[in-house]
Amino acid sequence: MDRKSFLKGIGLAGVGLTLAPNKAHAVEPQSQAGCTLIPSETAGPFPWDLTANNAFFRQDVREDRQGVPLNLKLRILGQDNCQPMQNVRVNIWHCDKDGSYSAYDNSMNPGQAGKTYCRGWQIADANGEVNFTTIFPGWYQGRICHIHFQVYVSSVYAAISQLTFPLAEKNALYAKHSTLYTKGADPLSFTQDNIFSDGYNYQLATLTSNDDGSYSSFMEVAVRGSGITGLIEAEPETGGQFTLGQNYPNPCAGTTTIPFTLAAPAHVQLALFDLNGRKVADILNTNLPDGSHSAAVVVSQYGLPVGAYAYQLEVTNSQGTFRQSKMITGR
Repeated sequence: MDRKSFLKGIGLAGVGLTLAPNKAHAVEPQSQAGCTLIPSETAGPFPWDLTANNAFFRQDVREDRQGVPLNLKLRILGQDNCQPMQNVRVNIWHCDKDGSYSAYDNSMNPGQAGKTYCRGWQIADANGEVNFTTIFPGWYQGRICHIHFQVYVSSVYAAISQLTFPLAEKNALYAKHSTLYTKGADPLSFTQDNIFSDGYNYQLATLTSNDDGSYSSFMEVAVRGSGITGLIEAEPETGGQFTLGQNYPNPCAGTTTIPFTLAAPAHVQLALFDLNGRKVADILNTNLPDGSHSAAVVVSQYGLPVGAYAYQLEVTNSQGTFRQSKMITGR
């Protein structure tokens, strides 16, 4: 089970394994969104459906782009009960510091075909959180500075929206780093932007500077569904051939158990991946009978550093090959 097959055919399946304390889980201020459903917005003129593209399973989306480093955290909540939505996929995409988007070559965006910068996806952990390392985006004519995102809750529901930043903090960043952001201050206000002119309170992310010169941004996003359990168990990617349970305990402090049930005898592979889609450990690679099973994961056994990882179950039987992944969160 290599990177090519990692999360292949994912409908909603979650990934990720945080095995130890992670600064990404620091307490963040509540956003203005609360549990108000995130407004739906256009995917824009430069979208790219990453649903089946596992190459974009990555936290760091910068590639060769220059700009002020931005640590972006989104917390996904279920509107029904205001609880974290774990195991949902979150895509982001945005322009670079000069206002260009990857993957497109047209009069609005010349010379960017074949490029892939500033696009990627992660899966929400037990806190409903995803974290991305990117650059602060620039602006372009007709649009205020913004980041597109999609919360893929299930194969029948995905919330597509956009976020923006406080005007004063954003333009102070542009002024401080004027040698990078040569266009200067963003000329638009919220009311002049065709997306945010009808309201932006639920789409306004925080923006704070860090001692190392980077910036951090945070926003809560409420989507349809119930947190904690969400809609994820109904997804069809397992073909009815197995069920993959959430690990326990979760969060874990280095040792955890992954339960699963097979509907028929099968060859089973269970592996860990880091959050850039690289396999870092094989847990199981064996034939098993039908019924209930579990696999114990002892973190130190694999010599893994503190960080975030993924676990995926791949089941092959007479009906074919089926995969599903889920999130583990450390503490």
